[in-house]
Amino acid sequence: QVQLVESGGGLVQPGGSLKLSCAASGLAFAFRIYTMGWYRQAPGKQRELVAAINVGASANYADSVKGRFTISRDNGKKMVYLQMNSLKPEDPAVYSCTAHRATQIYWGPGTQVPVSS
Repeated sequence: QVQLVESGGGLVQPGGSLKLSCAASGLAFAFRIYTMGWYRQAPGKQRELVAAINVGASANYADSVKGRFTISRDNGKKMVYLQMNSLKPEDPAVYSCTAHRATQIYWGPGTQVPVSS
């Protein structure tokens, strides 16, 4: 059973920064062979892929967060991170961590990132 648990969400001011973490665990979960990602979903909006990092540590980002967010992974610790800088009022959402390989995808429960106006 693979488990992904996010942490680090919280209230921030526009222009502020926040770092989200995702811890992966589970029997025989070969973290290093999974593409890890962060999705977000705001109320009334479709879920969107924010950032993903593949097994070679190559990252891609949604246009809306390029230059502001950075995804990284630590295979030894089975962790994936999302550093969010220059937060904007349109960034608040529930941010969820994913682990993806072929047809397998696992989701974390999500962490709330509200941004105060």
